[in-house]
Amino acid sequence: MSLNEILSSALSGLGAAQAGLRTVSNNISNVNTPGYARERVSLETGVSSGRTSGVVVGEPSRVADRYLEETVYVRAGDAGRAEVTEDYLDRVQALIGANGAESALPARLDAISATATAATATVGGAQTSSAFVGAVDDAVGTIRQLNQDIDGIRSDVDSAVNSTVNRINSLLRTVSDLNESVSRLTGLGRSTAGPADQRTTALQELSGLIGITAREQSNGKVLIETKNGIPLLDQRLRQLSYASGGGGTAQPIYPTIEMRFADADGAPSTPTGEKIDSPTIGGKLGGLLDLRDNELPTFTSKLGTMFDGLANALNAASNQSSAFPPPATLAGRTTPLTGADRFGFTGAATFAVTNASGTLLTKSRIDFGALGPTATVDDAVAAINAGLGGAATASFTGGKLTITANGGGNGVVVAQDPASPSARAGIGFAQYFGLNDLVQADGAMLAPSGFRPSDPHGFAAGQKVQFALRDVSGRVLANATLDPVAGGTFGDVVTSLNSGPLGKYGTFAMDDLGRIRFAPTPGNTGASLSVLSDATERGGTGMRLGAIVGLGSQAGAIQAAAVRRDIMVDPARLPLAQYQDVAVGQKAIGAGDRRGATKFIDTLSSAVDLGDAGSLTVGRFTASILGDAGSASSRATARTTEKVASRDEAINRRDSYSGVNIEEELGQMVVLQNSYAASARMMSTASEMFSTLLAITR
Repeated sequence: MSLNEILSSALSGLGAAQAGLRTVSNNISNVNTPGYARERVSLETGVSSGRTSGVVVGEPSRVADRYLEETVYVRAGDAGRAEVTEDYLDRVQALIGANGAESALPARLDAISATATAATATVGGAQTSSAFVGAVDDAVGTIRQLNQDIDGIRSDVDSAVNSTVNRINSLLRTVSDLNESVSRLTGLGRSTAGPADQRTTALQELSGLIGITAREQSNGKVLIETKNGIPLLDQRLRQLSYASGGGGTAQPIYPTIEMRFADADGAPSTPTGEKIDSPTIGGKLGGLLDLRDNELPTFTSKLGTMFDGLANALNAASNQSSAFPPPATLAGRTTPLTGADRFGFTGAATFAVTNASGTLLTKSRIDFGALGPTATVDDAVAAINAGLGGAATASFTGGKLTITANGGGNGVVVAQDPASPSARAGIGFAQYFGLNDLVQADGAMLAPSGFRPSDPHGFAAGQKVQFALRDVSGRVLANATLDPVAGGTFGDVVTSLNSGPLGKYGTFAMDDLGRIRFAPTPGNTGASLSVLSDATERGGTGMRLGAIVGLGSQAGAIQAAAVRRDIMVDPARLPLAQYQDVAVGQKAIGAGDRRGATKFIDTLSSAVDLGDAGSLTVGRFTASILGDAGSASSRATARTTEKVASRDEAINRRDSYSGVNIEEELGQMVVLQNSYAASARMMSTASEMFSTLLAITR
């Protein structure tokens, strides 16, 4: 080997040592930089004219494992979904209240039963009535506030969906720009470490927001798809487009997230035809969609069912009794009936008029069954007026029944026949028309309608209802618009629903209480129907199809719910007295009679028909839904712990392979320093040899 070759080899060794030291120094300075992958100098043996000639220093390369990075992305998506679900379910649990807390809903319901028991006592009548009315008002107010709070959380979730979509779009643009940088450097044979590290950090954040699959190409670019195969970034960049219209209030249905190609500025432009409408998208976005479209609406629906059961139980009891002295007017709530509708009651009821002291002035027992199967509501009203003989007047207008006593100080009492109680859809006459309701909710059905498929539906032409059917994950399976044909029947409505877009997912049928029930096909178990908009109105009553037949949620009724105003103002008007079937001139109802309080105790402890939820007591159903909420929150916490630990373990494995280890880097620095010294010594020796040769030639 010539001296020139020796010097050249030594010089290349010095360069290699210097390059190695720069790389080690850079690694050490980035030891705490998130997402940084350590670099390694590429060294190759130099060859010149078939002979080795020192070392060739290449560009530093990242030390990274593609499989470990992809594992981080998958687990980050699971953790992102679990974390956001836990956060919002914890908020729901906090609103419900701790088990046993006085302000919690179970305690409010327990207070109703406790004060009803106290109201049975003959002493402290006014105070016990006031306590009972206050307990009912507290419970109704708690349900109403909880419903508002859940709607508020749902609106917050929708806002989070919007901000998450914006952040996903920003990260996709960042990755797209970094792809170009990495590809350009790869083509030039330069180190891609800087932009590749930044891209890894962006991809990790992106994977926490939406489940992704990232595949690196030979040109250095990364292609991104959602976990269910929707392209996000390939040869063209996509952007998510979400037209949020929440406006701070919960919506029956939200717009889907569209996928659009990005224009030159990175903004969404032409639709690709693909949409994100399912929580299966994964990540934080998937968790938010599941909360907004599934978890929270399901809880709200159950809350509506609970309120419906509570109102029915309380009103069933209050309509079996009367205030003392009896009120001059019994004004019912709005029903979906018109005067020409089939009356449909069986059994009998007694209509009585008393004076202010409770002495019976007149009475009329009306056997509704004797009116015949074709009797109308107007026929029944006429029978009541005929039976009372002018002592009181019944009228039916706009779906409301009103009975007014004639004569100053006189009052009206309606009582069930003990041997053959009146009933339509299992509900007594007074309760069906709401003559003595304790809980009211304008525009809501607080009793089953009792319609049959053969009854006319009563809706005018052009009145439409929009439905949406969702699967168990909250994804919209189908939308449908129902436009009842004028003059048709409820049976025709059922037929239209079954023959429409929703019919392929299940079957509609009308039950004995007048409710239209939806039974999903086996492949769509758990699918739920919701009413998006309802522009129908039956016969000028203001009652809409969805409410009449029980399609959709009772959440709207909760917001209008309240204890009857006159009872709130004067709890002594609480119906507690029991009518006695006596002869005219005798006491039919008396002061201090509190036997009606027992009716409240009995109805609250009895099972009520809760529709799809079955027949349960209100307390048991409440405990069930609140227990489910607590269990869901607990499961979400456990799942978050598991998924976060799994994600962190994947990050640690990736970083242990590609991250910087100070001790290893310092050890490598010593090796490089020794290599540098050896190369320098080699140059010094070669220089001395060259000087010696020169001296010999002189």
